[in-house]
Parts: sequence; structure tokens; C-alpha cells
Amino acid sequence: MIDLIGDPNAWAALLTLTALEIVLGIDNIVFIAILTGPLAPRKARQARAVGLSLAFLFRVLLLASLSWIMEMTTPALRIAGLSLSWRDIILIAGGLFLIAKATREIHGEVDADSGADGKPAVRRRAMLAVVLQLTVIDLVFSLDSIITAVGLADELAIMIAAVIIAMLVMFVAARPVGSFIERHPTTKMLALAFLLMIGVALMADGFHFHIPRGYIYSAMAFAALVEFLNVLARHRRRRSEPR
Repeated sequence: MIDLIGDPNAWAALLTLTALEIVLGIDNIVFIAILTGPLAPRKARQARAVGLSLAFLFRVLLLASLSWIMEMTTPALRIAGLSLSWRDIILIAGGLFLIAKATREIHGEVDADSGADGKPAVRRRAMLAVVLQLTVIDLVFSLDSIITAVGLADELAIMIAAVIIAMLVMFVAARPVGSFIERHPTTKMLALAFLLMIGVALMADGFHFHIPRGYIYSAMAFAALVEFLNVLARHRRRRSEPR
């Protein structure tokens, strides 16, 4: 453990893995923001804390059972000539869950009922239902994240340190990201489209058709930049309008 502190290769692995864990955690943050948005502010804060705590707990538990994680990559089921491991099955189920959830949310946004002031009515959710959904998707994202970490680093201490740093960043970023999405409805639709893409990518991975994450995140970054410029343009137009 002490030897790792003076090892530049260990620091390089920590920085690389931390950056990757933060990028992979973006999906988690967006999902938490979408799911907790309709909750009352106090319950939303509680649900975010529960969701991120579960994400951290799952990652640490999976790291502590690396031998079991490696066994999950061995074939467990064969369908039409395709061998599927338990990891593949979980990724496929998680991808289907994300696609179904994002599609339902998009349908709710498009067909939202308007209130008396003409604005879309906010649908309140039961906190227990939100927490259960967060638990399901946290497990899927954690599994994908930890298997990626195992492929990039050999030392358990480095992997745990990277996960802890990434989770701290997620704790700090979750609230402002959720608030921004709620203030700008068009960014919510963009975030739901991101979740659809991630769901498709998880299913593709489960069926052994890997879509390079660089392509997905590049597309997401470009779309987010365009949306940021749209938000900025709308803000400046409102400021320039005569009162």
C-alpha cells in the first residue's frame, strides 16, 4: 500500500480510472436528476442522497468481491448460438429498463397535462418507488463501472480510491445538475434522449456488440453544447425584451 504512494504508474492509473469513473457516473447523475425531479424539494434531496449512497455501496461491495465479479463474465446461458454471462443478462435487463423508463418519461413530457396557468402539471411520485428504481439502475451502472475498473487497474486500493473520488464528485454535482434540468425543460428532453442512448449501449454490450463509449459521450457532449447555447440565447433574448 505504501509503495503505491511513490509509484508514478499508480498515480497515473488512479487519475485515468478516476476520470473514467466520473464520466461513467454522468449516466447515474442524469438518471437520478430525472427520477427525483417530480418529488417535493425535501424528498428530492433525500432521494438523491439515498441514490448516491446506494451507488457508492454497490461499487464498494462489488470491488470487495472481485473473484465473484470475474465469475460473472463466464458463459451461463446459450441462446441461438450466443453465449451470455450473468453480466450480459444484467446489462440487457438494465438497458431494457432504461429504455422503457426514458420512453415513458418522454411520453409524459410530450403529453403532459397543463395546469391552470398553462404550464405542464408536475406529477408527484412516491419516494419508495423512486428509491426502488434507483436501486435497480445503480446496480447495473455499478456493475458496468467496476468491470471497467478491473480491466484498467490491478491494485484494489487504486480502484477503491478512484470510486471514492468519483462518488464525491457525483455528490457535489447531483443537486446543481438536477436543478438545471428542472429549470430548463428542453434539457430534460435531451437528458432523456441520453438515457435512451445509454440503454441501447448497455443492451448492445450484453449481446456482445460493443459500441465505443467515446462515440456516445462525444455525441452527448456536442448535443449538450448546442443546448447550452440555446439556453444562453433564450436567456439573452428575454433580457433584451422591453418590459
